[in-house]
Amino acid sequence: GATVITNLLSATPYIGTNLVQWIWGGFSVDNATLTRFFTFHFILPFIILGATAMHLLFLHETGSSN
Repeated sequence: GATVITNLLSATPYIGTNLVQWIWGGFSVDNATLTRFFTFHFILPFIILGATAMHLLFLHETGSSN
């Protein structure tokens, strides 16, 4: 599953192959790849929560026209 999905990025002109190897952490899906994906899936909700809080803070400070 991870190999097929990340190989879609290899279709990106000029940087596709290097991008896939950087995401994989080597030349194939390995423990490094799974660690990166797990870390991304763990941290992403906190990033979304922070962005939502910043959005609400700025919206509250400037006021809403709706």
